[in-house]
Amino acid sequence: MARKFLYFVAFVAFVVIAGAFALSIWSKQATEFAFVPRGDFVEQPALDANAYADPAMWYSRPGMGPSDPSRYQPTVAAAAASPDNPAAERGLTGAPAPAASPSAPTPGTQQGEGYAVFFVHPTSYIRPAIGADAPWNAPIDDADAASRARLFLRGMASPFAGADEIWAPKYRQAVFGAFLTDKPEAQQALDLAYRDIAQAFDFFVATVDPAEPIVLAGHSQGALMALRLLREKVIGTPLEKRIAMVYPVGWPISVAHDLPALSLPACATPGQSRCIATWSTFAEPADPSLVFERFTATPGFDGQPRGDGPIVCVNPISGTLNGEAPAADNLGMLNPTSDFSSGELVAGAVGARCDLATGLLLIGANPPEMAGGGVLPGNNYHVYDIPLFWANLKADIARRMAAWKPAP
Repeated sequence: MARKFLYFVAFVAFVVIAGAFALSIWSKQATEFAFVPRGDFVEQPALDANAYADPAMWYSRPGMGPSDPSRYQPTVAAAAASPDNPAAERGLTGAPAPAASPSAPTPGTQQGEGYAVFFVHPTSYIRPAIGADAPWNAPIDDADAASRARLFLRGMASPFAGADEIWAPKYRQAVFGAFLTDKPEAQQALDLAYRDIAQAFDFFVATVDPAEPIVLAGHSQGALMALRLLREKVIGTPLEKRIAMVYPVGWPISVAHDLPALSLPACATPGQSRCIATWSTFAEPADPSLVFERFTATPGFDGQPRGDGPIVCVNPISGTLNGEAPAADNLGMLNPTSDFSSGELVAGAVGARCDLATGLLLIGANPPEMAGGGVLPGNNYHVYDIPLFWANLKADIARRMAAWKPAP
């Protein structure tokens, strides 16, 4: 299991919360010292068998109404709503209503398009590892982590709001520092987080309509959990026939050593379903060394060293494997407010191309300025993997679900 290469992933939530955090003045060693717990991993008891029957164990679930963060729909910037804007003509307008209440769900989305989404949020527990008893896993009732998780879901799960059901569980996520070390405790923390996710997924499967297709999705740590569900709970079971799409966004997937073990192919065309769509976003010049230094040194899902081969890149604008698309085809970038609590869609803001050698999704040398100060070292736009392409992802899901048919 990859650990230390997750250094870049772990900074996602930290940068969002810290805003102008001057990462350049921190050495990697100092960061590890500050955030890696010093004590032993303490095994925690399993959740009650019926824990996820409690509505309070879910950030998103059916019946929450406007308070559901995954049902958030942003307003549309005036330029995007203009009839002279080509992207607007392709369907970005028809903004959420009422526009004065962007937190309200789009009319009809609570009774959506006949599929269920299981979405796992990224790391939201960020605290320095102070003292010998600093935990390796977040408490499930931590108020700060819960608040950040809801913000992440507003920006990252909201493109899935056309679904009939969206479920996003609480879980005892691995702490920030668990991604900065090769200590065995880090893997134990990830295993504990996954046990919660697996239990939530079992409840989800038992609860949703057995005829509905399922979309597995997540970002960062959440994407890792979604991929593990696919490998351990889905592949080789009757449930595999119901998996319509997998969106493990922002998690590197080796073309040679991870993808073959996932049963589903990478999405080659925009009208394809039963496939995997993921991307890792960088501006140019891109320096992915924090990603690839660790990633290439760890074994893939097939047990073999990943090496220097490319990672999977499905262009979120074009919907094609290793694709390229101009900014004019970007239906709407979600540019957040400084506190990430809301935002507006801006069409035509940024194009993207998959780099064939590395599999990175490149957005050029002069990408739009994003609020929140979340750009990571090496021109890494990991924080904005989904917001940069919010409206295209929303359209991508609808298109692929319209094409989905049960596997024979």
